[in-house]
Amino acid sequence: MFTGIIQTKASVVSVTQSEGVKRLVLSVSGKYLQQLDIGASIAINGCCLTVVHYELGMKDVVGQVHFDVIDETLRLTNLGELKQGTQVNLERSVTFGTELGGHIVSGHIHTTAQLQVVSHTGDNCYFYLTLDPRWLKYILHKGFVSVNGASLTVGEVTEEGFYLHLIPETLEVTNLGLLSQGDRVNIEVDQQTYTIVETIERYMKNR
Repeated sequence: MFTGIIQTKASVVSVTQSEGVKRLVLSVSGKYLQQLDIGASIAINGCCLTVVHYELGMKDVVGQVHFDVIDETLRLTNLGELKQGTQVNLERSVTFGTELGGHIVSGHIHTTAQLQVVSHTGDNCYFYLTLDPRWLKYILHKGFVSVNGASLTVGEVTEEGFYLHLIPETLEVTNLGLLSQGDRVNIEVDQQTYTIVETIERYMKNR
């Protein structure tokens, strides 16, 4: 379980094919690898991955963390597009006492959206994203959505997609500030919204 509050950006060191899976190696500040166990969950671009190996460098300043990514994950997310030097969003899983500043995020990506418009005017920035119409019914104005793992509030919703209005802090802390038109982002819809919509549709169908 995650909060959607991105803790840092990590850099892709390598992506290699190994025994039917892709091995993803990231470089990250060592403080984000403290008290980490093999088998722990970390959200990378919002996708919950299992730590298979990690190592800390001299004085624990910088470390590397390894993940194995299976075909199903590559199919549903943008992780298959990662290459050396790419910046990804990283969030460690929730622990007792964690401040819940975003919304509850499972790390299970539902789909991807494509960035159609990036607009910067002074400190104001908005994105317009389109996605499969199947998932638009779970995207509500002023509702929550996780985009590359970042908990964000939805702006206007259209027939093809939705708007996001981003503050400078979000652009600085996450990799959203590095995106450009045509990029794909991982989308996890709000679980509460998903449950309500599915329940109502099932009820109406069975009436």
